[in-house]
Amino acid sequence: MTDEKVKDEAMQIMGTFQILPRLVVFDLDYTLWPFYCECRSKREMPSLYPQAKGILNALKEKGIEMAIASRSPTSDIANTFIDKLNIKSMFVAKEIFSSWSHKTEHFQKIHTRTTVPFTAMLFFDDEDRNIKSVSKMGVTSILVGDGVTLGAFRQGLTEFSQNHNKIEKNKQVWRNKYCGKAASSETNKD
Repeated sequence: MTDEKVKDEAMQIMGTFQILPRLVVFDLDYTLWPFYCECRSKREMPSLYPQAKGILNALKEKGIEMAIASRSPTSDIANTFIDKLNIKSMFVAKEIFSSWSHKTEHFQKIHTRTTVPFTAMLFFDDEDRNIKSVSKMGVTSILVGDGVTLGAFRQGLTEFSQNHNKIEKNKQVWRNKYCGKAASSETNKD
């Protein structure tokens, strides 16, 4: 499937959802590309997973911001590859550094830079430990097996939409429980 066909299909998938994330965050190694940066040389020409570029292009066309959260010890190689793949300008934030925090540090920095709430973010990664820790922050997080694909993208948007609906429902329950009583007691005073 060509990048253009993947982009078109990703656009169609996004069109089926009323609520979309404000920011989509990607891991690099085994999520956007099929290798570890630290096992490669800057001189090599990297490649993305087959559907990754089309999905990135669709998000860009839709106006959804993107960021990178990578625990790579070789940020210089990662940044070189991002440049070589001509995708650098797609990302509003790139947090690429070694960390023992399972990406929570990366997300704190991304949040500080973008001001996007964690609950308005969607994250793709190939490591379960990162998915678990970032999910606890309120980020909808999707575990990928063979890189980011249209199937993983659809799953991510579905889970994001479900999480958003739960949050809104809980807000409404809270408003009814606490704001409703205050409003009704005010009207009883008249």
